[in-house]
Amino acid sequence: MTNRPKLKQLLAAGEFIIAPGVFEMFSARIADRMGFKALYMTGYGISASYLGLADAGLVTYTDMVGRARTIAAGTGTPLIADADTGFGGLLNIRHTVRGYEAAGVQAVQIEDQEMPKKCGHTPNRRVIAAEEMVKKLQVALDARRSDDTLIIARTDARTGLGLEEAIRRGQYYARAGADIVFIESPESEEEFKRIGGEIDAPLLANMVPSGKSPVVEAENLKRYGFDIAIYPSVGMAAACAALRDAYAYVQSHGSTSGCGVPAFSMQELHDLVGFPEVWAFEKKYAE
Repeated sequence: MTNRPKLKQLLAAGEFIIAPGVFEMFSARIADRMGFKALYMTGYGISASYLGLADAGLVTYTDMVGRARTIAAGTGTPLIADADTGFGGLLNIRHTVRGYEAAGVQAVQIEDQEMPKKCGHTPNRRVIAAEEMVKKLQVALDARRSDDTLIIARTDARTGLGLEEAIRRGQYYARAGADIVFIESPESEEEFKRIGGEIDAPLLANMVPSGKSPVVEAENLKRYGFDIAIYPSVGMAAACAALRDAYAYVQSHGSTSGCGVPAFSMQELHDLVGFPEVWAFEKKYAE
């Protein structure tokens, strides 16, 4: 969609961005209609919903950029997208940034994990040298064709190397020119506060209930110096619970009548996927 707001301009204006996780077009269309300032395309959600696989470096660039293109084309909200490690070496980083940018992504998230990467709220993650990540960032920054495209530098150093090293890397990546810094999985609210006070750059916080980090209220994150809060699992966790409960009701009752799980009507589903436009087209041309 054209004429969508620019995430860069929203951040420059001091807007605090709450971005729910989207992982396919039902979630993207619903979130898009709700007035969020940004959407977050979650790698975990794409890997699981599209491939049925764990977020453990198994999803490819082709998988991810294809989903990003579909989501960006079908929504009007700025899209932040997970690009894992950039899917390879320096040439891959350049290809990834340009591909995501062409797909309509406004902020590309690249992390400093070794390949194959793992979800940020799982154990046994290992990071590359900070200097190697800075080289990746330099390539990513040079690769973009528009100044409106933002590069998010994520470090996963906190879990294996400690908070001091994670903050050091965040500062280093900010000096290297990253537009946004993302310290993955701080382990207390006090750690979020330290990060906000010690890194001079726009900051992103990842809110994953039952993950390694506490869920910090948006107002507190803003007060600590954060600019964006993403909620990658909020949609997929709710959807999975609702699907399980609805299927269980049908299994046990042989009917949907009386099922207490909230559900869209067929008319609401038709509206969501664009049937009114199809019917208007048919009325104009086919009848």
